[in-house]
Amino acid sequence: MVSGIFYSASYLVNVLKELWNPLTESQCLLLLDNVTVKGYKKGEIIYHEQEIPQHLFFLADGKVKIYKEGVGGRQQIVRMPELKGFFGYRAGLVGTPYITEAAALEDTTLCLIPLPVIKQLIRENHTVALFFIEHLATLLGHADEQTVSLTQKHLRGRLAEALLIMKDRYGADLKSNTLAMEPSREDLANLSNMTTSNAIRTLSSFVSERLVAADGRKITILDEPQLRLIAKNG
Repeated sequence: MVSGIFYSASYLVNVLKELWNPLTESQCLLLLDNVTVKGYKKGEIIYHEQEIPQHLFFLADGKVKIYKEGVGGRQQIVRMPELKGFFGYRAGLVGTPYITEAAALEDTTLCLIPLPVIKQLIRENHTVALFFIEHLATLLGHADEQTVSLTQKHLRGRLAEALLIMKDRYGADLKSNTLAMEPSREDLANLSNMTTSNAIRTLSSFVSERLVAADGRKITILDEPQLRLIAKNG
């Protein structure tokens, strides 16, 4: 089942390769018969907090932020799913509403798989079950690290870590080391758990120290070893 543009079976097999490989032929057909490909415009909400989960999401193309509204409506970005990665299924597996929201950071293409189909595959195929156990365990480890970072590191350490997360998640130009992601200053602040004004000042200090270069939303990492040292030491 496909929304919008027609996507061939070969396209779906390719983008869902990591999940597809361990499946039997009948399980592959089940997945193919139920997957939906949907496009989201920049800024469009993918799911809302307190909404009842219906699907597992797979990031085929684009960029997504998962965030939670805090005091005064301020956002805290808790995660940015990696390209060709799964997200949005934890609440569905345990039968609770979403505790976060997700939105497209740019024009984005997602594969949506109904949660009942995923649960059936988990019951029938232990390799699929192990895959999602390992995926959730990895996310838990990252969440623990982020908690320490956001509560104990200084502004410079938090911003350096945010820039490196963007590079690790979405990559950078091989020659210039310019980040593929072009964050707004507000998103940069929300990922770093600081005010927008603090994010602007801290980024400016990085520019003056020639750790990075900034041209509008384009950010180029000039001294990655030093930036990683700042992120590590906080």
